[in-house]
Amino acid sequence: MGKTTRQVRLLGTLIGYLADSLLGDPKRGHPVAGFGGVAAVLERVTYRDSRIAGVVHVGVLVGAVGVLGAMLQREAERRGPLWSIAATATATWVALGGTTLTRTAQAMAELIGRDDVEAARGLLPSLCGRDPARLDRAGLTRAAVESVAENTSDAHTAPLLWAAIGGAPAVLAYRSINTLDSMIGYRTPYYSRFGWAAARLDDAVNYLGARVTAALVVLCAPAVGGSPSGAVRAWRRDAPRHPSPNAGVVEAAFAGALGVRLGGPTHYRHQLQIRPTLGEGVTPSVADLRRAVLLSRLVQTASAAAMALCAGIGFSVVGRNGR
Repeated sequence: MGKTTRQVRLLGTLIGYLADSLLGDPKRGHPVAGFGGVAAVLERVTYRDSRIAGVVHVGVLVGAVGVLGAMLQREAERRGPLWSIAATATATWVALGGTTLTRTAQAMAELIGRDDVEAARGLLPSLCGRDPARLDRAGLTRAAVESVAENTSDAHTAPLLWAAIGGAPAVLAYRSINTLDSMIGYRTPYYSRFGWAAARLDDAVNYLGARVTAALVVLCAPAVGGSPSGAVRAWRRDAPRHPSPNAGVVEAAFAGALGVRLGGPTHYRHQLQIRPTLGEGVTPSVADLRRAVLLSRLVQTASAAAMALCAGIGFSVVGRNGR
C-alpha cells in the first residue's frame, strides 16, 4: 500500500471521527443493530455446545462483513480518492460509539446525582450487560465508570486504529467481532464453548487498542485532576489479575488515574463474577463518574489528534516527494 493510500485512509478515519463527534450513533436503522439481529437469527441454526460450532458461527458472520467491506472499498478506490475517503469515513462512523458512550454516561451521572435510581437502572443496559436490578446507587456508579473505561477502547480507540490500518473492511470486521463478543462471549455453561471463538478473537483485535487507550489515559490524567503515576501503577499491578487481558488494562488505568477503586462482585444477567480490585482509592462517586466521562472525551480527542498529526506529516512528505 502506497503512502497516498495510507493518508487517504487516515483522512477518511478522521472524517468518520468528526461525524461521530457531531452526530453520535444513527437514531434509527443502525447497521450494528441490524448485524446483531442477523447474528441472533443465525445462532438459532448454528448453535451447538461446541467450539467448532462457535468458530463456524463467527467465521460466517465476520467473513461476510469483511467481504462486503472489501467490495465497498475496492469499488470506492476504483472511482477515485474522494470515494475512498467517503467509504472509510462512513464505515468508521458506523463502527465508532464514543460520543454516544459519553452522552449516555453523562445522563447516568445526572440520574444518579438526582437519586433517581430506578431511571438509572433503566439506562444502564445502554452502557453494559450488568443486571441493574441488583445494583444500588454505588453499584450503578461503579458499573458506569467501568463501562466508560472499557468502551473508551472498544467503542473508540480500537475501531479508530483498525480504520486507519485497513480502511472499511478492517473497521467493519472489528465491529462485527466486538458485537459478537458482547452477544455470545460469556463464560457461562451455555456459551462457554460456543462463544469461545468470539471471545478469543475479540481479545486479539482489542489488544493494541486497549494499551493505546491506557497510555492516553496516563497522558490525559492531569487534565481531570488525576494521577499519571497512579494510572501507571494500577495498570502494571492490577491489570494482570483481571480475567480480560484488555478490559483490565483500561479499567485499571482509569481507576489509578481517578484515584478510585473498581472491581469486586459484578452481577451479570447470566452469573455473578468476583472481579479483582483495581486501584487503591475509594468507591467511585457521581463526581468521579463525571471525571471519567471527561477523561474519556479527552482520550478520544487525543487519539484523533495523534492520527491527524500522522496524516499531516504523511501528506507533507508526499507533497515534497511529488515536487
